[in-house]
Amino acid sequence: MFRLLFFLTLLPAVAIAQPASKDYDYFAHNREMVRNGVQAVLMCNGLFTSRRSLEQVFRQELAYLGGKRVDRPLGTPGGGAYQVDKARRAVSVGGGANGPAITAAFREGIGCVVMAPHQTWSDIDSLPRQTLAPLPGDPADIPWPMGDKLERKKLPSHLDAAALQAASDWAFNRPTAEQDTLSLLVVHRGQIIHERYAEGIDMSTRTRTWSTAKSIAATLIGMLVDDGQLELDAPLGIEWLPQLAAPAPDPRDAITLRQVLNMSSGLDPVDSFNREYATGSGLAYWAGASSADGARRRGLVREPGSFWDYENYDTLLAVLAMKQVLGDQQSYQEFPRRALLDKLGMRNTLLSTDRFGDFILSSQVYTNARDLARFGMLYAQGGLWQGERLISEEWIEFSRTPAPASAVRGNDYGGQWWLVPDNRSDVPRGAFSTAGNRGQYVIVVPSKDLVIVRRGLDWGRQGFDRWDLTREVLKAFGR
Repeated sequence: MFRLLFFLTLLPAVAIAQPASKDYDYFAHNREMVRNGVQAVLMCNGLFTSRRSLEQVFRQELAYLGGKRVDRPLGTPGGGAYQVDKARRAVSVGGGANGPAITAAFREGIGCVVMAPHQTWSDIDSLPRQTLAPLPGDPADIPWPMGDKLERKKLPSHLDAAALQAASDWAFNRPTAEQDTLSLLVVHRGQIIHERYAEGIDMSTRTRTWSTAKSIAATLIGMLVDDGQLELDAPLGIEWLPQLAAPAPDPRDAITLRQVLNMSSGLDPVDSFNREYATGSGLAYWAGASSADGARRRGLVREPGSFWDYENYDTLLAVLAMKQVLGDQQSYQEFPRRALLDKLGMRNTLLSTDRFGDFILSSQVYTNARDLARFGMLYAQGGLWQGERLISEEWIEFSRTPAPASAVRGNDYGGQWWLVPDNRSDVPRGAFSTAGNRGQYVIVVPSKDLVIVRRGLDWGRQGFDRWDLTREVLKAFGR
């Protein structure tokens, strides 16, 4: 009997591995949950975090659906298989013939949290929220960069105004509707020299950072490394899942912080091979699963450090290591605000969590262009902010150093930051960039004391090239 039960527990894994999986979607139920959850989270944040209209949400935020192996939105602005509860600031999508209903609810200080399929409106009050009070003062009365008050200044004489405007037009006037630029902000020597927004967007509009959040996560982790609380080349010290009662050590115990930040953990790439919207981190992003448990459940398939593979869960393992050294939930919850966001005056930035209170710092951050410019300036200034060192030069160097396993790709990835690939010679080699889905970029060019922020709601094939944008902006600097 035990052998039969053991065999039955293996059946799902065996079935997924068989060639027949090409003929039958064994993940269909998961895909339904994820489809509904994607729409619920994007609608919830679009309405209550970005404060956009339902028509805007369907026209732009939800344009992403249908272009990423998930179905098109369930409904239109006029109605459909969804419910919007303005009082609760929540959205539920699906149900009945449309698959499991997934609900996302806005929570103060963190944005929308996705709930499990079995949860209902009555569970919203149990979800996490940020308890820290907002920074005092009105940013409109506080000078840039700690606030939003700008002095009128002439463009520095060494810059070409016409070339800068041409770069801006290049960013906004794209040859395809699938590249939808929302904002462009250019900072030189700490001053905003160009700022432009699409219709319906302004400097207060928050949108999702997607994987630009990874660079924010790495900055927080770097602060703990600088402080001696974490070590780059020490094992993560994580309790892996499943927890097996066996005397032999878990081979995953050897994985280091450096390796997960370099996207080289060697763990099962659960978000690859067309599974992103069926299993892996998609279940935590969109269907209410635990992001920490999902990250710890992957098996080792390659030697750590030997193979580069872009995985959301590698970032989340580093975030889990951060949580462990911070000790308690309140310290963990408040650390990003106290250590980084408040220091930079990033008042509009919300770091979201899953329903268990774990930060989804691989993607789920909502912010505006100016806050991302502040973040980029920290790196352009070598880790100094208003005379205080927030991050060490050594950590910035790690961020900009190619991950050894990325050599086969052209050395284009460092420590949760993207680097100029080997085949580009038209932008400075020392430039580096965040990169998030749908066109979220913070580009830092230290040699020019330059930060470029581009926010988008790209969809379909996307394809906006951040290094091309950098090249165009640099034309304003001459030689």
